[in-house]
Amino acid sequence: MSSFQRLTNQEALDLIQNASLLELSEMASKRKLELHPEKITTFVVDRNINYTNICWVDCKFCAFYRHAKDDDAYVLSYEEIDQKIDELLAIGGTQILFQGGVHPKLKIDFYEDLVEHIHTKYPQVTIHGFSSIEIDFISKISKISYDEVLKRLKAKGLSSIPGAGAEILNDKVRDIIAPKKLDTKDWLEVHRVAHKNGIKSTATMMFGTVETDEQIIEHWEKIRDLQDETGGFRAFIMWSFQSAHTKLAEELYIPPQSSNRYLRLLAVARLYLDNFQNIQSSWVTQGSYIGQMALKFGANDLGSTMMEENVVSAAGATNRMNQDEMIKLIKDIGEKPAKRDTAYNLLEKYYE
Repeated sequence: MSSFQRLTNQEALDLIQNASLLELSEMASKRKLELHPEKITTFVVDRNINYTNICWVDCKFCAFYRHAKDDDAYVLSYEEIDQKIDELLAIGGTQILFQGGVHPKLKIDFYEDLVEHIHTKYPQVTIHGFSSIEIDFISKISKISYDEVLKRLKAKGLSSIPGAGAEILNDKVRDIIAPKKLDTKDWLEVHRVAHKNGIKSTATMMFGTVETDEQIIEHWEKIRDLQDETGGFRAFIMWSFQSAHTKLAEELYIPPQSSNRYLRLLAVARLYLDNFQNIQSSWVTQGSYIGQMALKFGANDLGSTMMEENVVSAAGATNRMNQDEMIKLIKDIGEKPAKRDTAYNLLEKYYE
């Protein structure tokens, strides 16, 4: 039995603001060991496919989106998507993270046809796709409920949905950084409905814009409560705001987030989110060294090898890592590397 007591919001705040980094590492590592006594650290080989960069939501923290009339706006053809999946399969990949801008004209039938095409041609590939903002807009433009959108996409082969679009689940923050994006209540509702339909998802957090420590904890509380209710989140992933080429950085002075801050929040997340089995390290935004350090602050998963990533890199983060590098980083700190699928089933072990 775990000796672990659920943290209150005040206790979490005290840890963020007052605990030493060493103390946080020790506490988070102890908690991680209770959940993962075998010391296995996982990763997934996948590819981000951004099927369109056309988006009307205009989030100020995003450097990826374009408007339909822009010269470099695109919607990928089936041939282009197939080529990307073929390249993924050639390196032993198992999952596509499939998401795009919120295209103002694409309705449910477009998405059904697309998912069906991929699932029929590549049944061995897990489709982890369509964040809550995409589901929300498909629902609105198609005049159908979240429930119907998700049921129809699941029927065509959608396996799970990513947690993108959460940023900070506080409407005061959202009104500043992404005023057109769905509100906190709707983000949670999309995931609640997905979980009720047997579609698992991930929960995410982007910190480092205008939020307070209290609002970070409020975000954790909302996803912890939903996890208590549904059990549908497979993992929690957090990263820091990447500011290059974004409107938000032009409008407000936002200092970059330190590695200390990232590791501090990660450790408290591991302690606070006691009903989340898996926490990913965000080496994509932090770099491989801090990505590895994250494994000493509660993370048990290195996330994806990211064969292709366009959104964060558009905002200036250009870290890259392949499977061999991930295996080495995990072994270097005395843990056991294993390749997993989207559902965290182990596919291949790289240890004796």
